[in-house]
This record gives sequence, structure tokens and C-alpha cells, in this order.
Amino acid sequence: MVLSQHYRSLAFGLVAGLLAGAASPAHAAPTLLQTDQADETKTAATPVRQNLPNPSLTNARLRPGVYPAQPVPPEFAVAPDSGEPVPLDWSVGLRGTYLNSNGEGSFVTHLTPRFSYTHAGGIATIAIEGDADLAKANGQDMPILTSGGLSISGTAPIDSVTRVTGSLNIGLTQDIPGTAGLSPFIITPPQVFTGGGKLGVDRQFGKFNVGLGGGINRTVYGPTDRTDTGLTDNSDQNYWSGTANLRLGYQVTPILEVFGQGELQRDIFDRPTASLGVYPNATNRSLRAGVSGKWNDIWSASASVGVGERVFDEATLGAIRAELYGAEIRYTPDPTVAFTAGIETALAPAGADNPGTARIRYSAFSNAQYTVNSWLRLRATADWSQSELVGTGTTERRLGLGAGADYALSAHTSLNADYGFGNTDNANGNTLSHQVSVGVTISR
Repeated sequence: MVLSQHYRSLAFGLVAGLLAGAASPAHAAPTLLQTDQADETKTAATPVRQNLPNPSLTNARLRPGVYPAQPVPPEFAVAPDSGEPVPLDWSVGLRGTYLNSNGEGSFVTHLTPRFSYTHAGGIATIAIEGDADLAKANGQDMPILTSGGLSISGTAPIDSVTRVTGSLNIGLTQDIPGTAGLSPFIITPPQVFTGGGKLGVDRQFGKFNVGLGGGINRTVYGPTDRTDTGLTDNSDQNYWSGTANLRLGYQVTPILEVFGQGELQRDIFDRPTASLGVYPNATNRSLRAGVSGKWNDIWSASASVGVGERVFDEATLGAIRAELYGAEIRYTPDPTVAFTAGIETALAPAGADNPGTARIRYSAFSNAQYTVNSWLRLRATADWSQSELVGTGTTERRLGLGAGADYALSAHTSLNADYGFGNTDNANGNTLSHQVSVGVTISR
């Protein structure tokens, strides 16, 4: 009897050892793919550990891995994971881009460093994000900063039903000379500086959800260098903008909510417009009603309709009224697939190098992403917009289509390839463009 129990113990020990030995290689395999979500608040997400299949298997690259539940924007490409939350994350990309615009070709090199830092404290969660795009085109002596930004956002729960959010941001953008849709007379496009801050409070009162927020923003345009008029000053488009909004929602069911939202925006310009000689100061008023829903982490959607009005202080400029439409849907049936689409209407200033007094913009977009396996991710995008330039009788239409892929070369390096098609129709004529880019991304 004692001998029999001894043999049983040896058998169980041998089976446990074999199972542990078979599981250990897959468990220790390095991580190659990471996905992360960048939503409209740009809050960094916590990466999730995933495991690769045994590299010794012949079909290892075709086996699905364990994927995170949230997608990343294409710029971050493929990055490594860690088993513990990582406060500091970073990546550096180098890309070569060939652009053919109406039969004329150009080559641009991009360097794109990015970083994010998240501090999850006991009182508040703070996220800091920064990015830049340095580009050098053919014929340029020095690269230019086509885009760059730094943002700080925070969330602090006051109690179980009250939350305070806030953010600060600064940014800079500048088109590359020869960009599709730009006037052929522009030698050096203007730099656009932006900065601002927001503060909001959300609170639940039973089935009612109340949100109150406000913010201030500053926009400054640099000069434009043109072949026809020389150096063009755009300072008459510099302005301050202050906003205040109130949102009231009622939770009809745990999934569906109906809501109403009102917003007030005040734009104050530094100088009178060069074309009219008056200040285009204006007040935007908008009122929307809609419905939103969320089913676990699988899908979320919202739709709203309303009216908007932009009233100028100068009586000769009158007022602009427009119907406002908005909708957005996010669908993630499983951790490897993510789809987002939406439409939006906006009232805004005309912008640099535009003679109009305001802009009514209708836009639509869609993004799709599919993680094939632990080595390969596919992406696709589409966007469309039509803007009415008030005071000029002209419109501007834009259409963009894109597809891309990220292929992991190692735990910290990925190969990225993209194709983009663009069609721009405005006062400068119709422009068709094709863009192909290939590059490599090194990440933490």
C-alpha cells in the first residue's frame, strides 16, 4: 500500500513537470505587438502583455496571439509590451515619402519622435504626451517642423458620482511646400501656433448626467511667402476663443442615454481683416439633442442634430445659420478588430489665405484596423469634407483614402508601409495626389 502511494506521487510529479516544461517557452516568449487607443481626450491607455507562439514552430507567424483590447493610431506602429504598467513610453520613426501631385513628383523624409507619460496617483491621473514631425523635402537646405505638440491632461474623482477633468496644450503646424491643395503661388506656407486649456466637471444625479465645461484657446498665423504678392501678413486672422458648454443626459436604460447640449463660443480677433477693414469678432451659439449608447466594450455610438448660429459684432457682416449634424460609432467585436466612423458639422473662422469671413464645414471619416497575428497589423482610413467659405461664394472639397501595414521585425523595431490618395477641389483648382511611404519605427 505504501509502495503504491509512492508510485502515484512519482507519476503525478512527472506529469506536472512535463506540463510546466511545455508551457514555459510560450510564457517566456517576447512581445512584439502592442495596441493602444488615442481618443479625443488623448488619454494614454495601459498596455497589456501578450505572448508569441514558440518560434521553433514552422507556422509561428500565422498563429494569433493574445491581443490588447484597444487600437493605436497608425503613427505609433508596432511597439513592445511589458507585464507591468509602463509610466513612460516612446517611439521614433523614420520614413521616406514619395508624393505625386498632378503629375509632379517630390520626395520627403520624415522623422517622427513621440512620447507619453502617465502617472496614476491616489488623487488624480495625469497624462503627458508630446510628438513632432520633422520633414525635409527635395531642394530644402534644412528640415522644417511640420507639426509638433505637447499636452497635459488630468482626471480627478471628487467622489463616487463626481469627476473633474482638465487639460493644457500647445501645438504648431506648417504645410510642406507643394502640398496637394495649396496655391501654386505659395513658396512657404504659414506656421500656425495654437494653445489653450479646458476644465470640466461631470456629476450624476440618479439617472441624470450633468456636464459643465469651459475653455480658452489662442490661434496665431505666421506670414505666407508667395510668388505673386511676396510676403503676405496673416495676423488679421489671429484670435482668442473662449467656450462654455452644458450637457444634460438622462439614462433611459443602462445602455441608452438621451441628451441635450448647448455651447457658447466667443471669438475675438487681434486686427481688422485686410479685405474688409472691420473686426470679424463673432459669437457662436449652438444647441443639440441626441442619443448615445454603449454596450460593454464591443460598441458605442452617438447621434445628434441641432442648429448653430454665428453672429458677427459688425452689423454689415450679418449672421450665419446652419443645421448641425453629428454622429459617431465605435465597433470592436473582438480584440483584433477595431472600426470607427463619424460625421460632423462645424462653424469656424475662415483661416489663413482665405478671403472669407467664416467657414461652414461638413466632414465624415472612418478608420479600420485588423491585427492579423502577433507580427502583422493592417490599417485603412477614409475622410471627406466640404467647406463653404462665407462671403466668397466658393466651396472647398477634400477626399482622402489610405491603407497601411505594420510588420514587426523584432521586439522593438517595426517596418511600416502606407499608401494615400487625395483629391482637393478649391479656388486653386483640382488636385489629384498619390502618396507612398515606407519607414521603420523604433519603440520602447
